[in-house]
Amino acid sequence: MRILAGLMMGMFLGSLDQTIVSTSIRTIADDLHGLSVQAWVTTAYLITSTISTPIYGKLGDMWGRKKLFMFAITVFIIGSALCALANSMHTLAAFRAVQGIGAGGLFTLSLAIIGDIVAPRERAKYSGYMMAMFGSSSVLGPVIGGVLAGTTTILGIAGWRWVFLVNVPLGIIALYVVWRTLHLQSTRHHARVDWMGATALI
Repeated sequence: MRILAGLMMGMFLGSLDQTIVSTSIRTIADDLHGLSVQAWVTTAYLITSTISTPIYGKLGDMWGRKKLFMFAITVFIIGSALCALANSMHTLAAFRAVQGIGAGGLFTLSLAIIGDIVAPRERAKYSGYMMAMFGSSSVLGPVIGGVLAGTTTILGIAGWRWVFLVNVPLGIIALYVVWRTLHLQSTRHHARVDWMGATALI
């Protein structure tokens, strides 16, 4: 199933960026002269992705999961590109927060869409594939981050910036695959989102 490849790629990117910075953060902080705020580069991503995950689930029920997934991966791609262009640790942390907002949708909507397109008796198997992708990308993250950050330049661009740039072409491919192959019945349910509850997660 081509759609499964697109969804798995989205899950891969979202989970990869939870750990890819862990081995490259010192190189990034040295280059951007921001050792004192380096923890925020990781924390900002985790905070916004955690908060946005349940919100995407609710909005997906209301407005349709395909549109929300495409929105989420677009935000993730934009956030990744902005991270690669960051010129200070503070702006990098802010752009990582944007990245996390997109990643929250990749996590929850990938699994929700599997539930929509796969027969009930097959859902456990395909959900297992998705979680295997989540786990493997989390393990690969530090390895990839270390290799990229340890390379001085790639195509004339500082190696650590590829920690974020690598998401852009892969994200565009996933976006295209989902756009072309995912066909869900359009639904729109009127319901209230608990914004106060979501804010309380902070």
